[in-house]
Amino acid sequence: MVDLSLDLGQPHSHLVHVSLRCTPATPVLRLRLPAWTPGSYLIRDYVRHLEALEIRQGTQSLQLSRTEPSGWRLELPSLEPIEIHYKVLAADLSVRTCHLDGDHGFLALAALALQVEGERWSPHRLSLRLPSGWQAFVPLPLQADGSWLAVDFDQLVDTPVEAGPHRDHTFTVAGVPHRWVCWDATAPADAAPDSLIKAHPSLLQDVAAVCEACCRLMGEPAPAAPAYLFVLHLLDQGYGGLEHDSSTVLQFGRQALLKPEGYRQLLQLVAHEYLHQWNVRRLRPAALCPIEYNKPVIVPGLWFAEGVTSYCDQLLPHLAGLSSEEDVLHDLGRDLSRYLLTPGRIAGQSLRQSAEEAWVKLYRREANSDDNQISYYLKGAIVSLALDLELRRSGSCLAQVLRDLWARLGQWGRGYREQDLLEAFCARSPGLAKCLPAWLDGCEDPDLPAYLQDVGLMLEPQLASSPHVGLTASLQGGTLEVVRVVRGGPSQEAGLVVGDELIALEGLRLRKPEDLAPLLQAGGRQAITISRRGRLRTLVITAGAPAIERWRLLVDPAAAPEALERRREWLGVVPC
Repeated sequence: MVDLSLDLGQPHSHLVHVSLRCTPATPVLRLRLPAWTPGSYLIRDYVRHLEALEIRQGTQSLQLSRTEPSGWRLELPSLEPIEIHYKVLAADLSVRTCHLDGDHGFLALAALALQVEGERWSPHRLSLRLPSGWQAFVPLPLQADGSWLAVDFDQLVDTPVEAGPHRDHTFTVAGVPHRWVCWDATAPADAAPDSLIKAHPSLLQDVAAVCEACCRLMGEPAPAAPAYLFVLHLLDQGYGGLEHDSSTVLQFGRQALLKPEGYRQLLQLVAHEYLHQWNVRRLRPAALCPIEYNKPVIVPGLWFAEGVTSYCDQLLPHLAGLSSEEDVLHDLGRDLSRYLLTPGRIAGQSLRQSAEEAWVKLYRREANSDDNQISYYLKGAIVSLALDLELRRSGSCLAQVLRDLWARLGQWGRGYREQDLLEAFCARSPGLAKCLPAWLDGCEDPDLPAYLQDVGLMLEPQLASSPHVGLTASLQGGTLEVVRVVRGGPSQEAGLVVGDELIALEGLRLRKPEDLAPLLQAGGRQAITISRRGRLRTLVITAGAPAIERWRLLVDPAAAPEALERRREWLGVVPC
């Protein structure tokens, strides 16, 4: 047994006081702090927030030797129990880090729990000390002494902890207990609790319906987890989520909820993370079996893990009866437009490369990212659309392939390799033996117009109202600064670079981003005055004809009746 105690008793310090107790089995002990957390493929070096590390055995203080940035070696005088004490700064508010203040505490345990060599598969007990009036929400079995018990280190790290003066709401999905906890960071201290539920009285009912739709998609009578916890951080702005075996942590912006589609987007986020209960957590890429917490691991199957889930999350609220066909087409059209307007999909990365380079590219975006990469979430979702519609030509569907993989691998805890995915798709549609490898390894798009035509839809381009210059500018500290230059576009050819301050075009002052478009002339050479590193320069730019600004997904008025029937079946999601 390893005992992990977390003291949150001084929330205004942003410090979590950690105590770890265990009985060593060998005279040489090694300790490590994870460098990343599963589900977020970026080395985060949590050790940078750790301080004041000390170890005691009885009354004796022991000396550690550092073997790597997040690892230590300890020679023990005896095999008596030891106590390890340290502090962790919790000042980063995200679903994959730790945050502690006077309003709440959120703990990603990968950032807090030292891994003791030889104890990975031992039970780990978690204890919490909380400020007065707070309670903890932990997706682990609660023990009689008020602690929580994880069967091993992996389950401990997979446990998000939310604490504060919140209350939880309960509901069931197919008889399985679920809890919903919301920390409203935007509410004043004296506000009535549960403002989100007051604003959306059907929220819990709608979340339950989305959860039930996920079960229907997978062909399962009940969720995979024996109990489930939702934690929502309602911020002014923000969006994201992180999946766990029996829980998820979501962040969503109150500003987004003011928009007509905002509530639907929240339900899509719920659907995405809840579906991960199957696809990713239990139906898991073989490269993550077991998980290496201290180094990046190449996971080619991330396109399936995240892309398929991203595709399904827009359809699941519709399957639950909570969105219309028009809603689905609007949201899918938005993603298709974003995809088609990302040049990196053609000249940058293949879908497989996007997954393999997740650790160094997707989570480290910069000014040139759109020119040299494509998100495996986004392209994975578009390829999933093509796969679904190709499978339907053969009388099957994507949901059936998910069910096949779940029955053969997921429910037995066996990780899948790429060959397993290819075999599962080809078993349902032999033609994918040629198409799918090409979509994974190449940079050509699937034949989207033809697939959309199958279900009576069409893509329509919309041109911008102003000439094309290939740059994006925004106000940065009161100056109009170039934040993106499109590769091969007029601005790059003129010599503009990211960071240039835009001063004037043809002698007319530029003060804000919208000042530029009315002054541009397609095909004409125009003088643009900039400041670069404090020195004024004049460059000559030749704007091109208006470019495609966005794509719209529309119902084809000339679609045949059989296409309308296929669309109805496609929007039904699950096999008939």
